[in-house]
Amino acid sequence: MTAAVGPVVPVAAAPRPTQDLVTMTRRSLLHMARYPSLTGVVVGMPVVLLLLFVYVFGGAFGAGVAEGVAPGAAGRAAYLDYIAPTMLVMTATAVAQATAISVAMDMTGGIVTRLRTMPVAPVAVLGGHVVGAVVQTLVATAAVLGVAVLLGFRPEAGVGEWLALVGFFTLLTLALTWVTVGMGVAARSVESASNTPMIFLLLPFLGSGFVPVDTMPTAVRVFAEHQPFTPVIETLRGLLGGGDLAAGTAWTAVAWCVGLALLGWWWARATYRRPRA
Repeated sequence: MTAAVGPVVPVAAAPRPTQDLVTMTRRSLLHMARYPSLTGVVVGMPVVLLLLFVYVFGGAFGAGVAEGVAPGAAGRAAYLDYIAPTMLVMTATAVAQATAISVAMDMTGGIVTRLRTMPVAPVAVLGGHVVGAVVQTLVATAAVLGVAVLLGFRPEAGVGEWLALVGFFTLLTLALTWVTVGMGVAARSVESASNTPMIFLLLPFLGSGFVPVDTMPTAVRVFAEHQPFTPVIETLRGLLGGGDLAAGTAWTAVAWCVGLALLGWWWARATYRRPRA
């Protein structure tokens, strides 16, 4: 006798993390290409701030950031050198905020619900946003740096400093992006996802981003010296200035970036796996 053969049950394909990550990254990059106005906004905001602070406040502020500089044209030149690294950080924070919004749109729009039913590696769904954000940040930052150079900013970095700068800035971008991806996954609405990352846009103002911390009142100065953006900005200033930076400041900045990246990754991963109510 021939044994009866039951219906064949299809076996779900196993997730392929690398291929899935490439696919989701391509989706993120295509979204950026189809909506270039988003990149224009994240570039435009730091450029507007750069022009505002250099040409409106720079003549007066420049005398306070460099010794022997008189208010006026010399002050604007000195302040441009001081504030240009800050604008690079502001560019990274702007892209990170846009990434949080994009993640929240996926989480609330039903796309993630559909992806959960498919053999797609969870790390690829969020990782695609992160990789796309890193690419967008590096492109946007190059554009902002180009505007600063047109205004008269002259970096003194050598080949080694430029390589270190790219590596450090990529690490900073990963840290900011993973934290904001966590914010986007946890957000209950796109509006809240757009508001929560605002803290990253405010912290450079409460650090050494726009004025030296030693000019601040004691309570504000203590906070400014111990928040992450002060060592980050000082490290960028040192690298762009040719490597004139304190080793302790650089290692503190790296430690902050690594810690934030790991925290953001863990938060995003744990929240993504948790069923949404």
